[in-house]
Amino acid sequence: MSVMNRSVEGHAVVLAWPFTSHPFALFNLTCKLAACAPHVQFSFISTEDCNRSIINAKNLDIPINVKSYNVDDGLPKPPKGPITPQEEAGFFVSLIPENFKRGMREAVTKTGRNITRLMTDGVLSYAVGKLAEDMKVPWVAFWVPTPYALSAHLHMHLIADIYGNGGDQTLDAIPGLSKVRIGDLPQEVLLRDHSYPDSSPVLVAMEQMSEWLPKASAVVMNSYEELNSTLLTKDLKSKFQNLFYMGFLTIPVPLPPASGPDVTGCLPWLDNQKASSVVYISFGTLVVPPPKELAALAEALEASGVPFLWSLKENFRSCLPEGFIERTRLQGKVVPWAPQSRVLAHSSIGAQVSHCGFNSLAESILGGVPLICRPVWTDNHMNARMAEEEWGIAVGIEGEVITKSGMLESLKTVFQHDKGRQMREAICALRETVLNAAGPGGVAANDFKALAQMVAQNKCRE
Repeated sequence: MSVMNRSVEGHAVVLAWPFTSHPFALFNLTCKLAACAPHVQFSFISTEDCNRSIINAKNLDIPINVKSYNVDDGLPKPPKGPITPQEEAGFFVSLIPENFKRGMREAVTKTGRNITRLMTDGVLSYAVGKLAEDMKVPWVAFWVPTPYALSAHLHMHLIADIYGNGGDQTLDAIPGLSKVRIGDLPQEVLLRDHSYPDSSPVLVAMEQMSEWLPKASAVVMNSYEELNSTLLTKDLKSKFQNLFYMGFLTIPVPLPPASGPDVTGCLPWLDNQKASSVVYISFGTLVVPPPKELAALAEALEASGVPFLWSLKENFRSCLPEGFIERTRLQGKVVPWAPQSRVLAHSSIGAQVSHCGFNSLAESILGGVPLICRPVWTDNHMNARMAEEEWGIAVGIEGEVITKSGMLESLKTVFQHDKGRQMREAICALRETVLNAAGPGGVAANDFKALAQMVAQNKCRE
């Protein structure tokens, strides 16, 4: 693939990690940049399933200078049985960078423009950084999870040297992570000493990522600087050439007036409930707690009498106690899907039971809704810890395992105890922080201008 030193028109290629909410955030950023730089062509490269889901979910018009290209996902064809999310990611990683190289060749051929800049999900930094060096083009890395999760990855060797790989110590030696405990860290941070040949390709990619990110011309955050401690931001900025905060890129801030489909009738049902009386339950789309915990949660809901709205896929309903849905039909509503951001913004919602994915956490903040946290995987545990102990907007579950008695106690804390009132006050204050940060005087507005100017430049490395 030839790359000229200069191009009359720019061509930014975006290489996306096609899992969870990552590609949606990166695609939204791509569209925002494309609208500000109409002379630059943006080629968004990911798997066919990922690109299709983004296009189907995108409500706004996609700028004419954004085109998507498909690359192989690496999955066995035909499938040889059920595949876990971790296995799916492993198949995809095993094809990198050759699948991306093919996608880039197609993009160059179809646009007639040589590549002037690469943009990528931070998870792929280890591969894209090498590609950028070979092509002699600058590159930008995009970090979708929280800034404190990024800090944990960057300090993974120091954490292992000081604290080891276990225990319940807090990370006082890491700037901004004094509330986080060793047990809260993602698996890929703790498994530092794995052997490369025998390791999951995803774990290998995550470890190499921390070595490559500082080489990027900029690292872009899916968060607001104003949400994080000065200590944390100062430490992160010291490690990168440029650190830009873009705000929440999967959720519009402030939330627009309610619109779009509500096929399961959640909002009309909520309209008939009292203010701040309903608990909303959702554990995301990929991983949920074990069947025993789902059953215990159902038993606690029924015993508590608290009105509930539960977003639960049909295939998990068999985990619920027999007759639960019929017995509680006047108390609650179980649906296969809910318009989550609109649900959490509804005045009748008083709490959310969540896995504490960053998207759900952000939507709770915007809705002013306290959380009951049952973290499941990856950075969920760090998010839950920060929400409970740093921001004071959440309550955890003892042992991070749902039991009937434990969930009953958590529901009482949020809906009946003084701590629940304090959590609501804290999350409403945090919501105001986010709304101000999203305004024209916030850091994100200036950082976006700086990033747009950087991406619009046509110069490649000489």
